[in-house]
Amino acid sequence: MTENMVMSVVKEALFTGMLVGGPILILSLVVGLLVSIFQATTQIQEQTLTFVPKLIIIAITLIVGGSWMLNEIVKFTTKIMNMIAVIKG
Repeated sequence: MTENMVMSVVKEALFTGMLVGGPILILSLVVGLLVSIFQATTQIQEQTLTFVPKLIIIAITLIVGGSWMLNEIVKFTTKIMNMIAVIKG
């Protein structure tokens, strides 16, 4: 296995991780920001108020995009296993 192959695998692993985890992280960030703005304007300082909307958004995101996320992870895993089989001989 050459250095270029290792760098390619690492690059693709990071890209797949960002592709799969990105939507959940971005949506939870946006919801957290909106809840924080709401808390600042109403002066409600409840610490647990941010968790429930984030959990709901994450659950909806996983329900809507979960099959796509799983498909992307399976494609990456299959590619890695095929590379291992080729290297092993």
